[in-house]
Amino acid sequence: MFSLVLIPWTIYLGYTLPAREESPHYNIAWVGFDVFLLVALGATGYFAIRHSRYLAVTSAAAAALLIVDAWFDIMTSPRGEILSAVVLAVLIELPLAGVCMWLSYQTEHLAGRRIILLVRPDSVRRGRRLP
Repeated sequence: MFSLVLIPWTIYLGYTLPAREESPHYNIAWVGFDVFLLVALGATGYFAIRHSRYLAVTSAAAAALLIVDAWFDIMTSPRGEILSAVVLAVLIELPLAGVCMWLSYQTEHLAGRRIILLVRPDSVRRGRRLP
């Protein structure tokens, strides 16, 4: 439902936002974003080593941040640096995002299977039917 509200808002922004804007906090915004990315990737590594159920959440967040980072790196690059931003996105950021998405999916899949095994009675796990 709320995603439908974004349709007119996105169209409105497309027509009203200026093509160029200077921001006094541009550097702080990028450093802050990279700190969030660093925390998400660090937490993903930590939870992967610990085999934690939180791995699914942190790896999904890291994947989303990596995709957003690639997008904005390319879109905000000066004309002469767009090619290097695309190369970094294709060779590093997007493949790493894919690994994070895979980790998230696999962690959720394994957690779901573990829950099913914990809920089933022993007799069902051994192949016997309940009366």
